[in-house]
Amino acid sequence: MKTNKNTFLYKNGLSIVVVSLFVLFLSCQLITGWHVKNDELSEVKLPSLSLTQYISSPHFMQATFENWESEFLQMCMYVVLTVSLRQKGSAESKSLTEKEDVDREPVAHKNAPLPVKKGGVILSLYNHSLSISLGILFILSFIFHFIGSLNNYNEEQIEKHLATLGWKDYIINSQFWFESFQNWQSEFLAVASLVILSIWFREKGSPQSKPVDAAYDEN
Repeated sequence: MKTNKNTFLYKNGLSIVVVSLFVLFLSCQLITGWHVKNDELSEVKLPSLSLTQYISSPHFMQATFENWESEFLQMCMYVVLTVSLRQKGSAESKSLTEKEDVDREPVAHKNAPLPVKKGGVILSLYNHSLSISLGILFILSFIFHFIGSLNNYNEEQIEKHLATLGWKDYIINSQFWFESFQNWQSEFLAVASLVILSIWFREKGSPQSKPVDAAYDEN
């Protein structure tokens, strides 16, 4: 059976599947987090939240952006680090000796992106637009994580009849940084695993892998 390579699904299958999995697992997080929060409220004899109320709660906000923050940090750093750093034998690294196509200077042509045609400052920014956009997403996620974490912490303090904290005190609180660091370290562990394991192991047909018959020290 032949695959029609002109269909929308074929041309966009990777993004469709990845976004669908994101929506699926975010929905699962929402439902399970809702039950966890209501169990916590039940323990302190407080009324439970509806699903709609939970969506806008600090509990859900903190948990969601805590993870997004680490993902965008990892991707931003990985994009930037792979510009100049190398790993012998890794499918994730540029060649140790040869020039790569991604290093060539952009040339304006009929189908080139608009910033390339414009040149100047616009092109200079466009040269780094991927890392810039990921960096902005990291900063926004970091801010929303902090807001959600602060409000969630203070809600729990109120439930326990304890003192709350302002943002200046909470920014140096170990709770917030524990939430961040436990995710940051896991993201860079995952990246390191892919970089190092791709030296020796293969996945036929994947652009994240070297050809199956490639030598171990070949980039």
